[in-house]
Amino acid sequence: MKGKDLINIGIFSAIYFVVVMVFAMLGFIPVFMPLLAVLVPIVGGIPFMLFLTKVKKFGMILIMSVIMGIMMILTGMGFFTVIVSAVTGLCAELIYKSGQYRSASKAVLTHGVFSMWLWGNYLPLFFMADKYWSTRQDFGQDYIDALTKLMPMWMCPVLLVTAFVCGIIGGLLGKALMKKHFAKAGIV
Repeated sequence: MKGKDLINIGIFSAIYFVVVMVFAMLGFIPVFMPLLAVLVPIVGGIPFMLFLTKVKKFGMILIMSVIMGIMMILTGMGFFTVIVSAVTGLCAELIYKSGQYRSASKAVLTHGVFSMWLWGNYLPLFFMADKYWSTRQDFGQDYIDALTKLMPMWMCPVLLVTAFVCGIIGGLLGKALMKKHFAKAGIV
């Protein structure tokens, strides 16, 4: 990897992180918390697909995914996200590489798999709820009760699938909007 590749990773990670944080602010309204698995992958598909026009070397997607996980740790979301982001980032990397970094359909699938990193943010709600809520008492008991009611255990796999499906939708949207960039990058 060259300096230009690392700069691209940094720029697109920052743009993607801004998208995540804009929608994360909606999470202060309980009903929007599960909808983050819909909104972030769809809107995030636009900058991510543009990022894929710059990806020509193995590791770029993985690094971006791990950066998202690290940023979530720094914003208080817990260690699950970095583990999930490393796994989904590696899988997304392998998918895009299998299309020699030139397949539009693999690019869309790559975004679907990449988007699943977001699921790591929800895991503490399902598997460490007491610890999770102990650090968020200032949200108030009404918020805690409302979100707990919205997130029964069966929502855990639903959120994973939702992030993937909405990642595919976001990838298709990004591909359509970035058609000119895809052609210029030789992605068909």
